[in-house]
Amino acid sequence: MENEKMEIDGVELSMSDSTKTSEITSDDIPMEDSAINHSSTDGTTVDGENDTVYPIAVLIDELKHEDLSLRLNAIRSLNTIALALGAQRTRDELISFLDESIDDEDEVLLVLAEELGRFVQYVGGDEYAYTIIRPLENLASTEEPVVRDKAVESINVISDAMDQSQVEKYLVPCIARLSQGDWFTSRSSAAKLYPKAYVKALPETKEKLKIGFEKLCNDETPMTRRSAAGSLKDFISVLSPEDVVEYGIKNFVFLSNDDQDSVRLLTIEPLIEIAQILTGEQNLKHLSESLNKLCSDKSWRLARALKDDSLQAHLGEVGLQLMEDQEAEVRGAVCTQLAGFSEIMSLDTLIEKVLPRLQTLSEDSMQHVRANLAKNVTGLCEKFGPEKTVEHLLPLFLRILKDSFPEVRLNIISQLEQINKVVGIEQLSQSLLPAIFELAEDKQWRVRLAIIEYVPLLASQLGVQFFDEKLSNLSMAWLGDPVYSIRNAATVNLKALIEVFGVEWACKSIIPKIMAMANHPNYLYRITTIFAITTLAPTVSSAVIRDLVLPTVETLMNDPIPNIRFNVAKSLEALTPVLKSDAATSSLVDTKVKAILKKLSEDPDQDVRFFANKASFATGITV
Repeated sequence: MENEKMEIDGVELSMSDSTKTSEITSDDIPMEDSAINHSSTDGTTVDGENDTVYPIAVLIDELKHEDLSLRLNAIRSLNTIALALGAQRTRDELISFLDESIDDEDEVLLVLAEELGRFVQYVGGDEYAYTIIRPLENLASTEEPVVRDKAVESINVISDAMDQSQVEKYLVPCIARLSQGDWFTSRSSAAKLYPKAYVKALPETKEKLKIGFEKLCNDETPMTRRSAAGSLKDFISVLSPEDVVEYGIKNFVFLSNDDQDSVRLLTIEPLIEIAQILTGEQNLKHLSESLNKLCSDKSWRLARALKDDSLQAHLGEVGLQLMEDQEAEVRGAVCTQLAGFSEIMSLDTLIEKVLPRLQTLSEDSMQHVRANLAKNVTGLCEKFGPEKTVEHLLPLFLRILKDSFPEVRLNIISQLEQINKVVGIEQLSQSLLPAIFELAEDKQWRVRLAIIEYVPLLASQLGVQFFDEKLSNLSMAWLGDPVYSIRNAATVNLKALIEVFGVEWACKSIIPKIMAMANHPNYLYRITTIFAITTLAPTVSSAVIRDLVLPTVETLMNDPIPNIRFNVAKSLEALTPVLKSDAATSSLVDTKVKAILKKLSEDPDQDVRFFANKASFATGITV
C-alpha cells in the first residue's frame, strides 16, 4: 500500500492511504440490497419484502431538511443507522459520508463531534477505532471553538481504544496534519492531542512528538501558544522525570515569558505539575528564577505545590495585591483561584482581608472579572462552613444573582449545587429561591436553561407540595418558550420530575396539563405536546398512554401543520413498545396505532408519509 509522508518540524511520519476516505454522495450510494430497501417519492416502499427504508438515504434526507431539529435528530440517530448498516458498511459508507458531506450549523457539528466519540462499538470495536479519526479531524479544524474542543475530546476518547500500531499509523499522522495546518484553529486542536498519543507511541515517535509540541509552544499565533500552554500540564504529566528536566522546563520557560498575558496565565498549572514531579533540590535549582518572576505576575498558587509555609504567606499577600491590580486581566485571573486562597489562609484572614476585596470585585467595571468571581466564589464555602457561609457569603451571592450581565448570573447559578452541599436546601430555598424564580424568566435563554436543569434537584429536596405550589406553573410555562432548547429541556425536566414524584403524581398534576396544550392555538405548544409525549412515554404506564395520551395523539394527527403530523408518527415509535408490554393494552397497537399510521402514510405531505412509513417499520406494524 502506498504511503504519504507528513512532517512534524522536519521529521517524516508515514500516513497510510487507508486513512483517506472515499467520496460519497446520495447519488453514489448503491440502491440495491437484499435486506434493505428505500422509499419511493410518493412515500411507499419499493421492493417492500421487508418494508424497510435504506438507512443512509434516510440520513441524507434528514440532514438536508430545513428544520434544524430534524437535522439534529438525524445526527443523534447515527447509532441506529449504524446498527442497521452493520460494522463494515458503517466504516465503508457512513463514516466516509460524514467525512465528506457534512457542512452544517455549529449546533449540528457539535452534536456530530460528540456522537462520534461514542462510535467505536458501531465500527466494529477497538480494532477499527482508527476509522473515526478522519471526520473528527475535519471537525477539529473548524472555526467554532466549542466544536473543535468537542472533536478533540472525542479523538482523545477514541485514542484510549487504539493500540500502539493504530496510534502510530493513524493518530500520529492526524496530529501531524493538524500541527501543520495553515490556520491556527487546527494547530490549536493539535496541541491538545499530543499527551494521549505520547503515552502509546514508540520511543522514536515520542522524540518526534516532543519536537512537534515544542514547535506549537513557539507558534506565531497567540491562540496556538495559549492552547499549547493549556495542554502543557497534561504533556508534562506523561514525561519521565528526566524529560521533565530536559524538555518540560524548556517549554514552560518559553510560555512563561510570552508577551501575551493570556498565555502566561496558563503556565501556572504546568509549573505546579513540574514542582510536584521534581525533588525539592531540583525545584530550587530549576524553578527559583521562574518562581520569582511569576510571583510578581500571577502565580501565587505555587505556594501549595512547593509546601513552604513562609512562601505560602508571602504569595498569599501577593494574591491580595493582585485582587486590586490595575489590569482587569489580572483581577479576573485571581478570581479563578479563590479555592486556593482558602487552602493557604486562615478563616479569619479570609473574612478580614479577602471578603472586602470580593465585595469590591462583585461591582468591578469589567464584566469578565465579575463572571470569573461568580464562577469561583463558591470555592470558599467549604472553608467558611454553613454558618459563616450564610452570614458572609450569601449576601454576596444575592448581589451576583442580580448582576446585569447574563454570564455572571449564569455562572453563580451553575454553582448552586455546591452552595446547597454546604448550607442545605432549607437555607438555600429561604435565601436564594426568590432570586432564582426571577431568573427563571430571564430574557437570556441560557440563564433560563440553567434554572430548568436545577429544578429536579430542588424538587427532590423540597418535596411535592412545594413543587406544586411554587414550581409547577413555571415548569409548564417553559414548554411554550420560543427557544427550542428551552422547550426540549423542559420536557426532559418533566421526565426527571416523574422519576422523583412518581406516575400517580404525574397523572394528577402534569400529564393533563400537557395534553391540554394540544388544543392551544399556538403551534409551539402543540408540537411541544408531541415532544413531551415522546420523552415521557418510557416513564409512564400503558394505562396512562391508553387513557390520556392516545386520545391526544388522535387529535394531533389531523393538525394542519405537517411538522406536527410527522412528529405524531415519530411519537408512536416510543408509545408502541409500552402498549405492547401490557396485555391489557397490546390490542390497541393493531387498532388505534395502526389506524393512525395508516392515515399518516396516505398524508398529502411527503415528509409525513415518510415518517409514517418509518414508524411502521420500526414498530413492526404493516399498514
